[in-house]
Amino acid sequence: MPELPDVEGFREVLRSCVKGRTVHRVHVRDTGVLRGVSARRLRRALEGRRFTEPERHGKWLLARTGDGPTLMLHFGMTGGLVCCRPGDAPEAHDRVLFTVDGDRQLRYRDQRKLQGLWLADDDSDVARLLARLGPDALAVDRDGFDAVLTSRRGRVKAVLIDQSALAGLGNLLADEILWRARVWPASRAADLTEAERHRLYAQMRRTLRSAVSAGCVPPRDSWLTGHRDDPLPACPRCGAPLRRSRVAGRGTVWCPRCQPDGA
Repeated sequence: MPELPDVEGFREVLRSCVKGRTVHRVHVRDTGVLRGVSARRLRRALEGRRFTEPERHGKWLLARTGDGPTLMLHFGMTGGLVCCRPGDAPEAHDRVLFTVDGDRQLRYRDQRKLQGLWLADDDSDVARLLARLGPDALAVDRDGFDAVLTSRRGRVKAVLIDQSALAGLGNLLADEILWRARVWPASRAADLTEAERHRLYAQMRRTLRSAVSAGCVPPRDSWLTGHRDDPLPACPRCGAPLRRSRVAGRGTVWCPRCQPDGA
């Protein structure tokens, strides 16, 4: 599932492919990814417009057109952006194609179609669509991060992946950050010590920087992510067998030695 680092990668695809270029044609191959906008309205709103610097908030990507409407993209579990040439044969899951000058075509590709594309007419429309999101995980400062954790009664992993609390983190990132910070995923967020919150924030920043550089949550040998799907997963830090459980309804991997439950 695309998380914040993946969407940062998609932002770079969008920037390098279409920034500063005029949209000549919008081809909707599957209206099943359009949310609250018809194919005709999308074409009329964007054709002839020029994409400017894209933005991101959490897992949302904002493709602005200057003083015109903003195309808002969410990638669900299987979505992504690719840059092609207009003559390249579309793949089966290419849902919407944006042809721009310079012989380039941006494609929204998504197998499962769980999210999709919205069109925001102005900044108030953008704000309405993002209103339920918490602060962006890459932009939040330490005070804001502490405020999120201390105001929530749930388990810390549940808070980290709750987009209304903190936008951008998903299952892989949350497990990775908690493992690096040596915090048990089922700890109560409001009960964490100041030292634990400090470690969580520092490790979130460090993990996100590395993951954004990689364009994904990389399955490196030194990362928990690199071992969570092993047949007999072991902690890459201490060698103890990793455990699997469910927290907030999500499959959770953690090390009982590095992340003791405090019982």
